[in-house]
Amino acid sequence: MARHDLAIRGGTVVNAWGRQVADVLVDGERISGIVDPGSGVPATRVIDADGLMILPGLVDTHCHHRDPGFTHKEDATTATRAAAAGGVTTTFAMPNVSPPPKDAATLASMIEHYREAAVVDWNINAAATDPDQIATLAGMGIAGFKIYMVADTGRDYPHMPGLGVHDHGRLLEIFTLVERTGLPVMVHVHDQSIMDVIEQDYWSRGERDYRAYARAYAEHDGIVWEVALAVVLRIQQSTGARLHVLHMQTAGMVDQIRAAKAQGRDVTSEINPWAVFLGNDWDTVERLGSYALSFWVPPKHEGSLWDGMRDGTIDLVATDHAPHLAAEKEPGWEDGWAAHTGTPSLEFYGPLLLDATRSGRITLEDVVRLTSTRPAEIFGLSRKGRIEAGRDADLVLVDPERSWVISNDHVLSKCGWTPYAGRRVVGGIDATLLRGRMVYEHGEVVGMPGRGRMATPG
Repeated sequence: MARHDLAIRGGTVVNAWGRQVADVLVDGERISGIVDPGSGVPATRVIDADGLMILPGLVDTHCHHRDPGFTHKEDATTATRAAAAGGVTTTFAMPNVSPPPKDAATLASMIEHYREAAVVDWNINAAATDPDQIATLAGMGIAGFKIYMVADTGRDYPHMPGLGVHDHGRLLEIFTLVERTGLPVMVHVHDQSIMDVIEQDYWSRGERDYRAYARAYAEHDGIVWEVALAVVLRIQQSTGARLHVLHMQTAGMVDQIRAAKAQGRDVTSEINPWAVFLGNDWDTVERLGSYALSFWVPPKHEGSLWDGMRDGTIDLVATDHAPHLAAEKEPGWEDGWAAHTGTPSLEFYGPLLLDATRSGRITLEDVVRLTSTRPAEIFGLSRKGRIEAGRDADLVLVDPERSWVISNDHVLSKCGWTPYAGRRVVGGIDATLLRGRMVYEHGEVVGMPGRGRMATPG
């Protein structure tokens, strides 16, 4: 009987379609077999997974690594170390960095840097703001394009010149060109003209603190999101582009996506952990202020969001990991618009979702579908997202019974804090394997920079 490189024995293998107690065999970087437990297949290395769940590595397609340009917040190495600790084996960088990857030379420089710096596998979402560059960028191994429907602010951060696209004609042009590449276009939907009116109304009343910021973006049941979504859905219908909608957070958004899918349209969507674990609780917003924002999600929307996650209207959960220093959040107590928006979550969204399975809001199979299988399918990562022979041996060993309290002491992200500190969860990550090699175990990241590779579609 042939000897395998690695056998992970006796764990419960969880895929999107079900679970089984089995031994997982690994040779080289790939899963070579899934066999009955106790089969005694010889292996050079053995991991005892009795009592543990074995999940496919998480695929986070929306993550702000801040590299280059804002590496005081995070960088490619610290982000991918945090990813390993959170069970994330593939992470996609977002383009609101400086300089942004909207041309071939800048993207090539980022790719070379990530090859040296990344601990886990990665890709880079390029900006689709230069029509002349779209075809070239698509040929460089990227898995998708990103559009911010936010007007350029003229600042260096967060919406630096050249990244915001709100003009509908430009959007139509970009969608048409991206459709020809076959890649998805990821859109941060936002109606700038409506937001201008809402903000001016709040400011005219002297309301600028974190409460005003939270309420402004949720005003009129999320009109700023839903009108913009209606626009891009109509443009998608006209062009046939593959549309991936970011930041699902209202019942109306869920209804629009569900209707588009019912028509057979090439539309997918994602939700971020802040929408159901953080910004959905006004008491948390009061306690943490801008440290809890991203955005406020009024309770009336929460049921629709969980329904969408369960029935597939919402295809995936991605972190929208947005690390900022405390000094960049602190001004929000007095001026919510002066605080940098977004919350870090890369290390903890997996455990938060595992904990949610205990209350019945979601199943473990749903967690795998939302965090691994569907992200890999949507972005064409054919070796990722499933525990099957021939796939990359990206595996996460989970203790489903471990009860622990999230703490800032656990944070590996360079920002040094988490809005989830103090929260007790049940379900902890014991180990993370990337292509058959351990990158996280016993509470320590053991993977080294340069271990990660570009995860390309195809």
